[in-house]
Amino acid sequence: MGRGKIVIERIENTTSRQVTFSKRRTGLFKKAKELAILCDAEVGLIVFSSTGRLYDFTNTSMKSVIERYHEAKDHHVIMSATAEAKLWQREAGILRQQLHNLQEHHLQLMGQQLSCLDVKDLQNLENTLEMSLRNIRLKKDQLMTDQIQELNTKGSLVHKENIELYKKFNCIHQENTEIKKKVHASSKILPNRDEACTSVWTRS
Repeated sequence: MGRGKIVIERIENTTSRQVTFSKRRTGLFKKAKELAILCDAEVGLIVFSSTGRLYDFTNTSMKSVIERYHEAKDHHVIMSATAEAKLWQREAGILRQQLHNLQEHHLQLMGQQLSCLDVKDLQNLENTLEMSLRNIRLKKDQLMTDQIQELNTKGSLVHKENIELYKKFNCIHQENTEIKKKVHASSKILPNRDEACTSVWTRS
């Protein structure tokens, strides 16, 4: 039966942690020594335990390894900065060329700087302009169609509102007519004020 997979995480038990550190450190130093012998490599290994104790291994001199490390690191930083600067210079050159091409193409679309173009280039430029003009006309027609539809919609709404207002006006006019008729009918039924007074004096 095979061994279970070891979970790589901090060992909480102090004794177990120290035992594991000792075993792993011994194995690590053994691998470093084998690497130095088999591959003729200059190896420097530094380990600090959790208690702060130093363990190191080198097949030459630790001072020599550290000095070589700093020299290589500084050289790598310089080389990285130089490489990055060259990369940005190359990118800037590409962008400048693209900008120049766009400006030149724009001028050609405006009918300028055509002397460097041959018949094929001029034909391609003409086709591009015709296609652009066709797209512009299609866009303009679409916008005009949309505006006409919008105006028609607004006109329909205004027409409906006018019909509603006309209906309300007719209703009000009809109500006023009915009121006038009722008032006129009432005035015929009631006697005239002067006639009523004369009738009273006569009876007296």
